[in-house]
Amino acid sequence: MNTLAFSIAGYMLITIPIGLWASHKIHKTKDYVLAGRHLPFAMALATVFATWFGSDSVLGAGTAMAQGGFLNVMVDPFGAALCLLLIGIFFVPKLYKLDHLTIGDYFTERYNKTVGTILSLAIILTYFGWTAAQFVAIGIILNVILGIPTIVGMGIAAIIVLIYTYLGGMWSISLNDTIQMGMIIIGMIAVTVELVSAFGFTNIIANTPADHFKLTPGADGSMKDWLAYLAAWLTLGFGSIPQQDVYQRAMSAKSEKVSRHAAITGGLLYFVIVAMPLFFGLVAAVLYPGLLAEGADSQLLLPTLILNHISFPVQVLFFGALIAAIMSTASAAILAPATLLAENVVKPHVTGLTDKKELMLIRASIVVIALGALAIAIQQGNIYEIVGSSYSITLVVAFVPMTFGLFTRRANVLGALLAIFFGALVWQGIEHFGSADPAIPSVIAGLVASLGGMLIGMLLPEKMHLKPVAQTAA
Repeated sequence: MNTLAFSIAGYMLITIPIGLWASHKIHKTKDYVLAGRHLPFAMALATVFATWFGSDSVLGAGTAMAQGGFLNVMVDPFGAALCLLLIGIFFVPKLYKLDHLTIGDYFTERYNKTVGTILSLAIILTYFGWTAAQFVAIGIILNVILGIPTIVGMGIAAIIVLIYTYLGGMWSISLNDTIQMGMIIIGMIAVTVELVSAFGFTNIIANTPADHFKLTPGADGSMKDWLAYLAAWLTLGFGSIPQQDVYQRAMSAKSEKVSRHAAITGGLLYFVIVAMPLFFGLVAAVLYPGLLAEGADSQLLLPTLILNHISFPVQVLFFGALIAAIMSTASAAILAPATLLAENVVKPHVTGLTDKKELMLIRASIVVIALGALAIAIQQGNIYEIVGSSYSITLVVAFVPMTFGLFTRRANVLGALLAIFFGALVWQGIEHFGSADPAIPSVIAGLVASLGGMLIGMLLPEKMHLKPVAQTAA
């Protein structure tokens, strides 16, 4: 166990010298935020793949699979893989040529400063929960391996991630991602081989309830069941498309072609690799059903399985790759909102801000975001629930303005503002004032309301014979 702990500590600490080396490649803000738009295919693929591969992909999704089967993991990996495919096929060809630093810059140029600021703030809010989930995961792993309190483990994770993100920005993230992608793939395959050899694939499947393998609610599913199913797909599949970290990773590639291919390949690769932790969850459920009982900490399910049934070399590889991947995900999840906060919320109100001072502002924002996420991690503590609730905001307020803005010239400021207002109002109205089990999921109702707001805004100027607001080309 001491050797395992030493190995894990080494994996965590090596990210700091990588961040220090990457800091020498930072000469301007664009280098820090988008790696200077210089990433080749291999690095672009690695960083896109790493967008989602974190705590929820292994510990969260594996546990959710054990508890409820495929219908319990539609958000991730199904929705996550869908997001990357949609980004690569439809959105990269539109966004890459615009050459913006942030997704907030796009909203500001396409609509106006007010829309850009509102949506930047909405997107920033989603990252606190996402980053918190990564800190929770590392805290759990360090608790299992080292025996230190989970909260202390969270604090250690936050400090290390903060240091190397602060130093190297997107270059640091991309370099770590490239190393970690290979480790992740090898680690997942190695664990899969050992578990199949020890327990048998067909044996585990035979001891798993048949309902766990349902991919849809089926003919017996009610309309309510199907709407909940759709909401699970949309939350991450559509809701994460207007996210700054997805944007940063895709826009850091050296060309539109590289970005597009990296996103599509990354989405397919992500789904294949995350299917392995889903199997881990089924094995763990058969061996340790007590950890799924009421009152038990189900998030210990996979760590317990790995520690008790996997050989030591593969344990080192698995936990090292997992922690490295989680830290990389957390790093990007800190950099993204920090960039939005500095570039699209603070900068418009500060005059005479040089590129050097803007870079300092982004780094200061990184500290703020990291501390906020750590506070949420300490208070909440459930990985999958934190992540699943993080993307509802952007789904109901940002997805429609982004999509309509890119694909139709008729989208306007009024439509964007109404989409934001109606989407948020309906979503939060159902969340706080609706029944505990609404007939229509709040995120779907909010998305429909957002769509309605955009359509009303597009039609009103025409009906009222108002001159449309001048827009950039879609």
